[in-house]
Amino acid sequence: MTQDKLGRRALMGAVGVAAAAIAVRPKVAQAQTSTGGFQPARHTEDAWFDALPGKHRTVIDSFSPKGAGDALLFANNLFVANAAGYGLNDADVAVVVTLRHRSTVFAFNDAMWAKYTKGMAEGLELNDPKTKQPPRINLYNTPGYGTELPNFGMTIDTVAKRGVQFAICQMATRRIAGQIAGTVGSTPDAIFKELVANTIPNGRMVAAGVIAVTRAQEYGYSVLIAS
Repeated sequence: MTQDKLGRRALMGAVGVAAAAIAVRPKVAQAQTSTGGFQPARHTEDAWFDALPGKHRTVIDSFSPKGAGDALLFANNLFVANAAGYGLNDADVAVVVTLRHRSTVFAFNDAMWAKYTKGMAEGLELNDPKTKQPPRINLYNTPGYGTELPNFGMTIDTVAKRGVQFAICQMATRRIAGQIAGTVGSTPDAIFKELVANTIPNGRMVAAGVIAVTRAQEYGYSVLIAS
């Protein structure tokens, strides 16, 4: 067999392999597309994210004392701007605020702040602007502070009435319970149960604030950071 014939046969073989590869490639792509890509698992503990009404969904993540105040302001702005710019009602806007890490203390009512002032305010670095002392009330749920606090007078009750839900970090709550227990001679478990029974309006315990933020995204919530 001549060299020319051998060359032509090799060329035809290469063309045949390339054609076969091209023919197979669309089938692979179709198989990948048909799977729909990654789908996160659903858990009954997270079903409440889907139960909230709303055409638009936002989770505001706060993890510091200042961030907790900013989160209230941001939440209210979402309602106001959606109404003014799009003609939407409060029920059209689903908003979840996470209170985690150092913002978790604001998830509890005035009774807990008055009873456990030292433990609640430990490491807070935020005094009552009027008394200049550690707060004996939940500052972010007390009207009348105006621009003295990061929430600019917007209270927890105000945004809760508009529909905001609060995801409260259980891990941080247990840390706070431990701080309080050390100051009053009680047990962390007993204090934890008391805190859970005295949360703010629309407050809900979640396994961890960081999980609430990530799960919310899996349910179609956009994220705002209030640090």
